[in-house]
Amino acid sequence: MVAGETSGDLLAGLLLDGLKQRWPDLQAAGIGGPQMARRGFQAWWPHDKLSVHGFGWEVLRRYREIVGIRRQLKARLLQDHPDVFIGVDAPDFNLDLEADLKAQGIKTVHFVCPSIWAWRPERIEKIKRSVDHVLCIFPFEPALLAAHGIAATYVGHPLANVIPMQVDKSAARAALGLAPDDRVVAVLPGSRESEISHLAYKFFQAVALIKQAQSAIKFIVPAVPSLKAKIEAAARAAGVFASVQVLSGQSHTALAACDVTLIASGTATLEAALFKRPMVIAYRMGAVSWQIMRRKQLQPWVGLPNILCREFVVPELLQDAATPQALAAEVLRWLDAITAEPEKIRALEQRFAALHTELQRDTPELAAHAIAQTLRS
Repeated sequence: MVAGETSGDLLAGLLLDGLKQRWPDLQAAGIGGPQMARRGFQAWWPHDKLSVHGFGWEVLRRYREIVGIRRQLKARLLQDHPDVFIGVDAPDFNLDLEADLKAQGIKTVHFVCPSIWAWRPERIEKIKRSVDHVLCIFPFEPALLAAHGIAATYVGHPLANVIPMQVDKSAARAALGLAPDDRVVAVLPGSRESEISHLAYKFFQAVALIKQAQSAIKFIVPAVPSLKAKIEAAARAAGVFASVQVLSGQSHTALAACDVTLIASGTATLEAALFKRPMVIAYRMGAVSWQIMRRKQLQPWVGLPNILCREFVVPELLQDAATPQALAAEVLRWLDAITAEPEKIRALEQRFAALHTELQRDTPELAAHAIAQTLRS
């Protein structure tokens, strides 16, 4: 198995639960993180080795190291010849590796369909060449893949089962030392170092403006432990370090506790939707990366909640539009709506509850069954 980044580690950990249930003596190894390690996974390299962002120099700096890891991993897997290779997300790394392994008779499964419906549709031929089966986390994906002759199974989104339909906001607040009647904003500037570099300072400048408008608001900032110091430095630079509570991890507790979240585009936005929280989605990247991304984008939405709902149910502020002033204004609109337009908040919560229901499946069992079928084919 290969999983890159924090989100891939979480998904792979949940998948391992289903695999261990079906095959108690299963041995799993490759590239992974702490969630996978808890299930007995042997990590030959840590998952954060694959954490890259953007295009151009941002990737080239790490290119040689990542290609070297893939070359070593390929050689080891061809020698060991595992029953199955499962690539968890990280398509830029995994699809090429899967193609090489499949060509040598190793069964390959890819967990999380690359977002060919959002951008880079040219990847469809690479998926067909690389993968025996795709495990899809969104319901519309298997039909799209089937049209191109690619076997796929909708297994639901694992997070829809991890996050309860109704969360105990009071308990989450108590765990973080917040009062039941506090107004709370969760600030999530990303889980990659490059995201923190592009977003954290802007987010904290927005925090300063929100604080000026409503001084009683409490701000909580769940941070990937390895990036906590960098996030704290950005808060100090923006002059708001004393006004924010930076947490080590605890993103789910923060989302359960908050009223509104200011959040980087990515898997975390879907988590926020499953917590039924109003949000403001933002994203920034290097100028070259942004120009390439814009040319390849197929849909008007970037944030997962908007993509899945097929409309702008929450605001997105991207690249030059993600100014501190604009970010602060959108967060304040949601905060004002809590008292002035409660029906707007209720409508969003109902939309996200319907989405939650649609994504709820027994993901570990469905995925394990699909993998078993692939091994028999």
